[in-house]
Amino acid sequence: MSRLLITNAKALCGTHPAELRRVPGRSMRSLPAIADAWLTAENGRITGFGPMDTFTGIADTSGLRVIDATGRYVLPGWCDPHTHTVHAAPREEEFVDKINGLSYQEIAARGGGILNSAAKLRAMSEDELYTKAEARLHTMMQQGTVAVEIKSGYGLSLESELKMLRVARRLKEALPLQVKTTLLAAHALPAEFKDDRAAYMKLILNELIPQVAAEGLADFVDVFCETNYFTVAEMEQVLEAGAAHGLPGKVHVNQFTSIGGIQAAIKHKALSVDHLEVMTDEDLEALAATPLADSPLPTLLPSCSFFLRIPYGPARELMLRDLPVALATDFNPGTTPSGNMNFVLSLACIQARMLPEEAINAMTLNSAAAMQLEHELGSIAVGKRASLIITKEIPSLAYLPYAFGNDHIDTVLIDGTPVRSGTAVA
Repeated sequence: MSRLLITNAKALCGTHPAELRRVPGRSMRSLPAIADAWLTAENGRITGFGPMDTFTGIADTSGLRVIDATGRYVLPGWCDPHTHTVHAAPREEEFVDKINGLSYQEIAARGGGILNSAAKLRAMSEDELYTKAEARLHTMMQQGTVAVEIKSGYGLSLESELKMLRVARRLKEALPLQVKTTLLAAHALPAEFKDDRAAYMKLILNELIPQVAAEGLADFVDVFCETNYFTVAEMEQVLEAGAAHGLPGKVHVNQFTSIGGIQAAIKHKALSVDHLEVMTDEDLEALAATPLADSPLPTLLPSCSFFLRIPYGPARELMLRDLPVALATDFNPGTTPSGNMNFVLSLACIQARMLPEEAINAMTLNSAAAMQLEHELGSIAVGKRASLIITKEIPSLAYLPYAFGNDHIDTVLIDGTPVRSGTAVA
């Protein structure tokens, strides 16, 4: 039996009621906390917490790990619900092209972008892909990420899409963090189908989705619904096929244009709508008019906006309509070569004008909900996983996003076990 005791925390933050599954937008500025606090866990699950003046001690200290968190905040670990962590290689040459003035679409038209990544991934072995992705996830865990969603979408063939998802499954089995997987075969049209997109759609609908579901390789399906990529009608076909095989949708929409993807995602009860850099009033009102239980969770990717120099998702407009907002890295080699959620926190505050408390709620409970993990992670509650961040000694929570680019994390625990041990660990 593994046992954990944290004492003297400056505050336990994110102590939402256990039954709360997502934080609505107008409530996101409230991050419940207990000052001068303790927390206990057994076998990776939180068993109790409260202010220090209620702590009565632990009689049996055998096998007990004790962490003195004096001067330090304890938060739920970051949940990252939109990544492309399994990829073959970086694309820094396209980074230089962007500096020279080429747009994302122009680079794609020259054979770069997603098709560039697909060519590199197809040529790489499963074992090498695994080794590279494992190293990325170890770095992300050191930065406080305790749950991650991993998409396919750089294979664009039956064999290579399955290869990506099998790598993701191996990562899930080997590493301590929670991993959710998503089939994103509808990411771009592969070169061999450039003159017959209907044939590629048949491959996705009739072969990939059934086989992925049969092998239990994915939790969700996804579509890049965007001008010059996949149409709203094609997205609806994928969402319908996914639902028929028990795979909810998590969709890329409104990154560059608004073409009706939001309304279709609502119609098909997608779990989340991700990107949202370009939103019309009609898009916003469609989400706001949908009952919360049926509304896709808006997931913003501010580090993608930063890298591409495109608009930031309208966090304030979404929250004013009482919509829960989630945040994610979009970690991928083309538009967001970073899986650092701490940078996302700073960008959300600096560029999307979210309050620190709003951004932390977005990166914890709401982001957990965007992966259907809200019953396991995202808040400090009895019975949830003891997957936590302990900060260094900092003056306030606002200091986390304020002093951007600095490492404010002392210790990261996943299921009560340190994956990063700082000075707080005895």
